[in-house]
Amino acid sequence: MKKDLNGQVVVITGAARGVGAMLARKLARRGAKLALVGLEPVELKQVAESCGPDAGAWEANVTDRAAMAEAAGQILARYGRVDVVVANAGIATGGPFLDSDADAFDRVIEVNLLGSVATARAFLPALVASRGYYLQIASLAALTPAPMMAAYCASKSGVEAFAHSLRTEVAHKGVRVGVGYLSWTDTDMVRGADEDDVLRELRSRLPWPTNRTYPLEPAVDRIVAGIGRRSVHVYAQWWLRGMQSVRGYVPSVVATVGKKEMKRFEPRLRATVGTRGKLVGRGGRADAQAGARAGARTGGAGGPA
Repeated sequence: MKKDLNGQVVVITGAARGVGAMLARKLARRGAKLALVGLEPVELKQVAESCGPDAGAWEANVTDRAAMAEAAGQILARYGRVDVVVANAGIATGGPFLDSDADAFDRVIEVNLLGSVATARAFLPALVASRGYYLQIASLAALTPAPMMAAYCASKSGVEAFAHSLRTEVAHKGVRVGVGYLSWTDTDMVRGADEDDVLRELRSRLPWPTNRTYPLEPAVDRIVAGIGRRSVHVYAQWWLRGMQSVRGYVPSVVATVGKKEMKRFEPRLRATVGTRGKLVGRGGRADAQAGARAGARTGGAGGPA
């Protein structure tokens, strides 16, 4: 099923940088009208301006249901319809669970999983009206859960299951739901994670092809093609499709091999325990800053509900 994207209204969350920003620009070249949602108003505005006069930017935290509902209402008022929603917003943290910062760990679950739920809740009525397409961005982490990434893997496994459940619920209403899978891709989030020397070396010891960082543009091109087809599964790297057939065996293999690696790296992890645990990359810092601002306004600590 291939849809002409010319004139289609596409909402992208987490559109200030990385996958979201490049996806917006490429969809704009295909004639789509872009509605960009995220936390960084300056960056969002710059991306919107690069997407042409029909693009707009809305500052909203995906975990704030009221803010997302308000953004959805304003987007509908401006464009009159929504044809595609890409739930792309995400953050990450890395390191052993026992050493993790509890607030940062929980925030990854909130943004990646509950933020996607809030996105669907805000925009699904419009997609039902347009018989549109909802693309949930997941990850290799949903296919192959790995140590040192417990929060990210749990959240991405969660959004994959959420999207699969949602697909059946709304299919008879004419809405198609897809899941996008990306391996390590050259984004600010991955570069931020690689600033940790121990985690970077651990990742380099993963088996090929999971130990590579892949260029952003070809990955986004595959996502654009998947949106055009309204695909059930979208694979940003060619080999990810093959992981579906072996995913049931992967946890046992990871546990066997990973046990040796964790034992080997334990002294270095202990020696550097104070250097990790926070949200990584500029997107993670933007989320932390937004939470601090919200806490200051309410007189408490933490981010929006």
